[in-house]
Amino acid sequence: MKKYIIITFTAAILMSCGGSDKNQSVEELVASGSLEQLRAKKTELDTEHKALIAQIESLDEKIKELSPALKMPLVTVFTTEQKKFEHFVDLQGNVSTKKNIVIYPEYAGVLTNVYVKKGQNVKSGQALAKIDDGGLSQQLAQMQIQAELAKTTFERQERLWNQKIGSEIQYLQAKSSYEAQEQAISQMQKQIGKTIVRAPFSGTIDDVITDQGTVVGPGQSQLFRLVNLDDMHIETDVPESYITNVTKGKDVEIFFPVLGKSMTAKVRQAGNFINPANRTFKVEVAVPNKERTIKPNLTAKLKINDYTSDNAILIPQSIISENSEGQQYVYTVTTKNDSVAVAKQTIIETGKTSGDYIEILSGLENGSKIIEEGARSVKDGQEVKVLETK
Repeated sequence: MKKYIIITFTAAILMSCGGSDKNQSVEELVASGSLEQLRAKKTELDTEHKALIAQIESLDEKIKELSPALKMPLVTVFTTEQKKFEHFVDLQGNVSTKKNIVIYPEYAGVLTNVYVKKGQNVKSGQALAKIDDGGLSQQLAQMQIQAELAKTTFERQERLWNQKIGSEIQYLQAKSSYEAQEQAISQMQKQIGKTIVRAPFSGTIDDVITDQGTVVGPGQSQLFRLVNLDDMHIETDVPESYITNVTKGKDVEIFFPVLGKSMTAKVRQAGNFINPANRTFKVEVAVPNKERTIKPNLTAKLKINDYTSDNAILIPQSIISENSEGQQYVYTVTTKNDSVAVAKQTIIETGKTSGDYIEILSGLENGSKIIEEGARSVKDGQEVKVLETK
């Protein structure tokens, strides 16, 4: 089209020159050999040539605007803003509780009575079962009778001693006998106390393992499983690379896939020991359980906050490219007029990611205009047509 326009304008000029009575043709002037006329003709043609070039450039600009084949790349642009950025470590853990125990007897004998059943709520110190004491109660009764006698003897001997009657050795013997009897009774009561199986804390009887009438032994026979669902926590293993970032008090997002339930909590305890087998450390996250729907060994997905920036610049990862030197870059724009801008390749340094977005550590500032849609089809220094600015 450009060639057609040039030919048309050239022909018009030649026709204009040829049809004028005042002007001779170039061939005639060359043949005449008049230097003055040749210079005048050249000056005339140079002026007309410059005017023609200016008109052609004006037509080119309009053609670029109107012709589909010559249109500039169409892009959308967004403006960067500083905002709070939180990064989370994705982990998996299991629900646990420190109040989930199997109760064993402290005394050997026949399990004569079981006072509770499966699913029953019990309080701390409540009697759960009774083991036959093997005659210890009778021995205690006899010892108490002997203790009464020892007490009476001691009291009488004490009164005599206070009246300066009798020897000191008699008084001390009576006192020693009485105190020894009291200690023996206390020891026997402790032994008999072991025949009563009591709850070490409040909770729920999850299972009655041994039936009434069974012979049981200390440290061998499992009697009950007692569980308390109030003080629950999640245990997980965290890679050692996060040991300085995942600490006590960090925010945690929890999701229980089986329950379809989400909640927020905090890291209750972060371990100080690195497991040499898998290079991880233990972390405990306290879990509120007012509804008692969370059970021990339930699987949970955790997102632990390990990094926070209050003034971060985030951009979509999809618009980032990489050059032959391994540097990452995006295209920024400088406005030329209302809808036309110039693309500029900008080298950036990136940090942590969150979903489809990534933090920019250097290369961009707050308020930078970044090409989003169409970023893959532009070049450095190329003019682009901006369709939308977000």
